[in-house]
Amino acid sequence: MKKVRIAIAGASGRMGRMLIETTLKAADAELVAAFDQPGSPFIGKDAGELVSQPCGVAITTDVAAGLAKADCLIDFTRPEGTLHHLELAKAASCGMVIGTTGFSAEGKAAIAAAAESIPVVFAPNMAIGVNAVFKLLEVAARILSEGYDVEVIEAHHRLKIDAPSGTALRMGEVVARELGRDLETCAIYGREGVTGERDAQTIGFSTIRGGDIVGDHTVLFAGIGERIEITHKSSSRMPYASGSLRAARFIAGRKAGLFDMQDVLGLK
Repeated sequence: MKKVRIAIAGASGRMGRMLIETTLKAADAELVAAFDQPGSPFIGKDAGELVSQPCGVAITTDVAAGLAKADCLIDFTRPEGTLHHLELAKAASCGMVIGTTGFSAEGKAAIAAAAESIPVVFAPNMAIGVNAVFKLLEVAARILSEGYDVEVIEAHHRLKIDAPSGTALRMGEVVARELGRDLETCAIYGREGVTGERDAQTIGFSTIRGGDIVGDHTVLFAGIGERIEITHKSSSRMPYASGSLRAARFIAGRKAGLFDMQDVLGLK
């Protein structure tokens, strides 16, 4: 069996460690490189030791050298770091799975441009369950298209730097598309003071940040006399890592193209 050769960015972070553990446990994947920021105390250490599974792969800052050995880079870091890695991946003809969120329009355009040369899976959430929820939201929005107000509520740990989450925004995009609305013009990000009556065409977003919440998302369809709530809750980062590895398998052997998890799961 030919194994997918995986490189992981942000190796010492919470998501990086989960990706290392998941890759090392997969029979059809091989960890060939792991990267961390210059100055990290983990540089030079065995990446597997972070998850009590020594593997002989040292954590390094030399991304270009590591990508030369890899089929796919999995990156859940920050937009500026991910975009730098993207250029190096393109130079190395290495595929990329991007779970980073918080990109500007320019950043998203750079990802799309790179995907003309290499295969890229770019998704706001890699968890298979979340992507099932995206499909459920399409159906719910079509059925509940009249007489229901839509609110998106999300909660994450105190260290998350962007809000609303990429997953919450994608949920809003899915619902808005099915309702024939433009999320950029109908989204309301928080309310304060005397706001007046709710505009029925808006989609509201509420953000909670605290503690170590991995990720909770609810889309509320509030009608007269009833409420429908579609919720996904993550109790660990394992679903994101498992989905990322599935995405890496999906692009293995592909020459180029921009994909998301709906493509990976065959939901389109």
